[in-house]
Amino acid sequence: MIRVAILGGGIGAQHLDGYRALDDFQVTHLVDQDADRLAALCDGDIVGLTEIDDALASDVDVIDICLPPHLHVPITLAALAAGKHVICEKPLATSLAQIAEMRAAAQDAGRHVFPVFQYRFGPAFSALAQLRAAGLLGVPRAAAIETHWNRGVDYYAIPWRGTWAGEKGGVVLGHAIHAHDLLSHVMAPVSGVTARLGTLINPIETEDTAAILFDLEGGGLATSSITLGAATDETRLRLVYEHLTATSDTHPYSPSEGTWRFDARDPAQQAQVDKIVAGCADAPIGFVGGLAEIAKALRGEANQAVTFEDGARSIALVTAIYASHRTGARIELPLPDTHPMTKGWQP
Repeated sequence: MIRVAILGGGIGAQHLDGYRALDDFQVTHLVDQDADRLAALCDGDIVGLTEIDDALASDVDVIDICLPPHLHVPITLAALAAGKHVICEKPLATSLAQIAEMRAAAQDAGRHVFPVFQYRFGPAFSALAQLRAAGLLGVPRAAAIETHWNRGVDYYAIPWRGTWAGEKGGVVLGHAIHAHDLLSHVMAPVSGVTARLGTLINPIETEDTAAILFDLEGGGLATSSITLGAATDETRLRLVYEHLTATSDTHPYSPSEGTWRFDARDPAQQAQVDKIVAGCADAPIGFVGGLAEIAKALRGEANQAVTFEDGARSIALVTAIYASHRTGARIELPLPDTHPMTKGWQP
């Protein structure tokens, strides 16, 4: 049994549901400053705490960080120093310099750091992996991503949101980071970025609108349209491969769910495509799927867990997006160690 302490009961409540769906984990501690939330989440098997240091000093194997972005790096470093494995909500860090520090700390401690990209797990993305293995995708050609959500004054009533000091970024960092991870994961790594960002919806410091062009390794092209001024919350992906086009539903927080279309370019292949897709209908979704793979990794088994380097590439991509907007130029990836935004993109 892998013992876990969750830090933060906001998104941490969803992590807790994921752990409870699996036999691999036991959540023994949960930390939160909100007494009512702590009482609601902690049952007889979970010790409720108000101090992070108490969780770090406990006998847990894993510290699960569900705190505001500016706390991710210092708490990760403290957890590693305490000999714990770490699961950390996005963003993993807010600079490439921090990524390097975390990488060194994890290596010194001999512990894992797992970024949270739960959108990767579910029927649609399991189907894409199986279709790729069967040779039914071919090379990536084009993709269009829409992250069109609705955020207003109620959302930004939490003081750290919409600020560079607390949130460390806007829609690029806090909202579309999952969709961009999916693009790199199921299509191809990004080799170049051209971006325009704007603050058009809310009176905040950070951006709430973006239009981005991605060059993909191998020659594919992709676009990402992001806004927090939509009437509803919808995420949509359209992925065009050499032999197949996949079109998502519009579920904002679990894009692998809903009714997807998988259309073979050659009609003769459609029956084989449909059979593979049907066989993936019961793939574990979201946090359950992601945590199950982390359990395998901690046991030393073959796994599909999101790795630290996946999180590092995500932060490099965020850095490139901000760099492109501020310079007005296309930014190539990977970024050199001498890039001027290595220590962060905050103004």
